[in-house]
Amino acid sequence: MSDFADLARRALRDNGYSMCAAARAINYDLSYLSRVLNGKQQPSPTFAEALDQLVEAGGALSAVVLNADVRSRVSRSAERPSRLDAGTVEALGGVLAAYRRLDDALRPEAVVPATLMHVKDVTRMLKDARGPHRDQLTAVASEFAQFAGWMLAQVRRDDEAVSMLTQALELADSIEDGTLAAQALNFRGYLARQQGRQQGVARWFAAAAGTPGAHPAQRLGDLLQSAAGLAALGETDQALRVVEQAERLSDVAAAVPPPETAYWLTPEFNRLNMGLCTLALGRYDEAVDHLTSGLAGLPEELRSATWTQEHRHALRRAVQAC
Repeated sequence: MSDFADLARRALRDNGYSMCAAARAINYDLSYLSRVLNGKQQPSPTFAEALDQLVEAGGALSAVVLNADVRSRVSRSAERPSRLDAGTVEALGGVLAAYRRLDDALRPEAVVPATLMHVKDVTRMLKDARGPHRDQLTAVASEFAQFAGWMLAQVRRDDEAVSMLTQALELADSIEDGTLAAQALNFRGYLARQQGRQQGVARWFAAAAGTPGAHPAQRLGDLLQSAAGLAALGETDQALRVVEQAERLSDVAAAVPPPETAYWLTPEFNRLNMGLCTLALGRYDEAVDHLTSGLAGLPEELRSATWTQEHRHALRRAVQAC
């Protein structure tokens, strides 16, 4: 209840709704709305869906509400992690998937507090988990910590982001999951770019691209972003060599679905990475083409996500430089 209540309160505030206005808009009793938003009553599925539609969360907000049977299962596993079962891991994975979708629908500031709470809860459960499903729970914990690091990087809580991404990487390494490890390193590169540290951009993305077990689509995007860092440092020849490596991966990456833990890494998305790269190389016409096509190729539910602002800003810079 507490995470839905926190997310819903913040989403309503960010969309300009008071509690009274929200109750009127969705035609629910104000006292019921108040109890739900204060974490005192479990929301009904119908209520959660109505609130989700009001804040235009695309089903992600209502998806964090677990039914009674699943809540009971998760609670039992939390109390006795040594008896962890597959259903609990699946339920937690479903919550994580909903949070990833919330990142595309809500402001990151609205999602961070509840995300950090889940990381704490899942890692606490993992500490004493036993049995055949522990590695699956480790993967969920790694991805939740990775996601928390990404969200913290977006709101520039940099030290906390580094801590979360380090934790995510260690968990991924403990189960030898290359895609999760590569993504944690990728987000370190993203954070370095927000900080304007081009040496870190080149290094972290290169490390992500070189991670054993990384998906071809990850390697492609990481190489392009590493090349952008090198170009920004004035290492043009080396950047171009890295771009050639990336281009050789294009067909391979396009021929297979993106990894489930980095589902956004479609060929269209990697055009955004190519746009950042060509912009850094001073190829402004190419940058405009790649960034325009990449943004247009995003699924509709992603086009207004906060994280796209970086690419929109890059497009404006490229257009002005043409």
